[in-house]
Amino acid sequence: MRILIGYDGSECSEAALEDLQRAGLPTDVEAVVMTVADVWLWPEDETTSDSDVLGIERAREHARRALREARELAARASERLRSRFPEWKVATEAVGDSPAWALVKKADEWEPDLIVVGSHGRTAIERFVLGSVSQKVLYEARCSVRIARRALRPAEDTLRIIVGVDGSPSSQAALEMAAARAWPEGTEIRVLSAIDGALSLGESFALRWIARDDERAVEQARAQLAALIEPLFAGRGWSPTVIVRRGSAKRALVEEAEKWQADSVFVGARGLRTRERSSLGSVASVVASRAPCSVEVVRKERIASAGSTGAGLAL
Repeated sequence: MRILIGYDGSECSEAALEDLQRAGLPTDVEAVVMTVADVWLWPEDETTSDSDVLGIERAREHARRALREARELAARASERLRSRFPEWKVATEAVGDSPAWALVKKADEWEPDLIVVGSHGRTAIERFVLGSVSQKVLYEARCSVRIARRALRPAEDTLRIIVGVDGSPSSQAALEMAAARAWPEGTEIRVLSAIDGALSLGESFALRWIARDDERAVEQARAQLAALIEPLFAGRGWSPTVIVRRGSAKRALVEEAEKWQADSVFVGARGLRTRERSSLGSVASVVASRAPCSVEVVRKERIASAGSTGAGLAL
């Protein structure tokens, strides 16, 4: 598994490093810690007029200093990762560029299975909002992206994972990813599907009509969903709880994460292919922005290589 980790020394990027220990990642990992100095690296051989020499040299020195600091930050973060994950192969990279675009370009070039970034900022009403870097990476990356946040509960507590399922191929990929992870013994997993209006998951994830007051049909949908996900988790030591709710999937996932104090939510990045990139669906966008915990938005293009148990998992 290849993981690209954006790190800038901030509190949020520190949370991203801590969150890796709660992500169920395998031991066979190739990771790159990337720190981006938000500076313009003026070419050393650029010709200038005599009047511009002093200003440009100051700019060059500022960029050199920022790049040195970026290398030091990346190196420190890498050492911490090596101490926590001794089996991992960890490399560092420091560049001068726009942070979000540098991460996206590196991902296009290196093709990681997952990008990990911190989430910057809160609104006045104490909901998380995405910073400009994490938001840009989330929308533009071709692979899965994990928006990391600090844990809501003590580190020694049992992990709590939520997977949002709606029958789409991307939500199936999110379910596969969650099932393939190397979760510690005792991890609790909830698979949540929401009935928005009168449509629900039916047999083989086909959409069918369910009347608003037809609770029997809702129970049937819950049982069918449980039967469909059971093979993914069979023999793994986890028995997911299946939850079917009425209402908006966006609201249901955020509320469940808040109420249950989940460690992370897995959702699919729904949407059509747009200029060779997966456009982000509204559910993934809202959950990534508003959930109080880490959110992993799964893009199915690289699902076959990203799980700890290998390819072949399918509903």
